[in-house]
Amino acid sequence: MTEASAGGKVAVLAKIPAQPGKRDELVAALQAAIDNANTEADTLLYILHTDPKDPDVVYFYELYTNQDALTAHGTSDAFKEIGKSLRDLAGGRPELTMLTPVNGKGL
Repeated sequence: MTEASAGGKVAVLAKIPAQPGKRDELVAALQAAIDNANTEADTLLYILHTDPKDPDVVYFYELYTNQDALTAHGTSDAFKEIGKSLRDLAGGRPELTMLTPVNGKGL
């Protein structure tokens, strides 16, 4: 499978720092983001991860049908409100790594 045959899908790896000692609270608050993603037909995967080696960070792996779906997700009113609700828990802005899916199970 080549990039062109991946159907234009786009992915994001989002690293979100938590304020020291607040990772579990951040995880709980991020349930709203997962609930929102569950309403987005073009959000294919939206998976929250913790890092067993870093107690103050979480990651999301996100897969979208195309760039328009990613843009719609990130600019939605719901997403903006969720972001505001995380201010007391996040230790900074998310670090986003944009990815181009090429090949793999489920792609």
